[in-house]
Amino acid sequence: MIDIKLNPSKRIYFCSDNHLGSPNRNLSLEREKIFITWLDQIKTDAQAIFFLGDLFDFWFEYKKVVPKGFTRLFGKLAELSDSGLNLFFCVGNHDCWIGNYFEDELGINVFHKKVDLNIDNYNILIGHGDGLGPGDNKYKFLKLLFRNPILKKLFSFIHPDIGISLGSFLSQKNKILSGSEKVFESEDKEMLFSYCKDVLKTKIPVEDILDKLAIFYTYDSNPEFLESNLEYIKDIRDNYDKTNIMQESYFDKNVDQFRK
Repeated sequence: MIDIKLNPSKRIYFCSDNHLGSPNRNLSLEREKIFITWLDQIKTDAQAIFFLGDLFDFWFEYKKVVPKGFTRLFGKLAELSDSGLNLFFCVGNHDCWIGNYFEDELGINVFHKKVDLNIDNYNILIGHGDGLGPGDNKYKFLKLLFRNPILKKLFSFIHPDIGISLGSFLSQKNKILSGSEKVFESEDKEMLFSYCKDVLKTKIPVEDILDKLAIFYTYDSNPEFLESNLEYIKDIRDNYDKTNIMQESYFDKNVDQFRK
């Protein structure tokens, strides 16, 4: 459980799925610079920032070696952490092999499982969300393999030049691991929606859900995803604009560019 008493003049920000490193160095670097600009914009009023997984398209951390690149991002994260800003990282399916580098070198709290967050007595379950809910059994089986400590150790015996190159290639090409683009069809077909409904049944009486629901939009660096799910995101915003907590997002501030 993470407990935060929110300063009235501060905000808490959530972001996810930057997939830095994909699809190539130049395009990744362009997105990395945009993301750093966003971090600069929010650092003055941020009390905490949560990175909810897949910050990288592939990450494997050897004992003495980490993937090349991302220097600008690491410098900015170190700056924010050194300034006293609380940073939290819930790993995703593409960067689940994070070790102690982020905690030891950057001062970021790392979580490998979903975690309960309490903000001024509002309970929020946060995490990347991969493998939750009904279905997607192929991925769930792969997830067990990827997070197996023995297999992780065996992979570490591969030379980093080969291991990181191989992992980056498979991360982009393997649709079971990466997933395919999905457009919202209905609530019944949304695995995470079904999962959240089940969680809410155990956490909060049904009649209190809307009163205590917290909606947070995430920064998503994929304009095509936002465009394909524009109506769904708008529907969420319109239906829940009277809830107790609402966090303006990068999407809301830049919605016009995603309509082009």
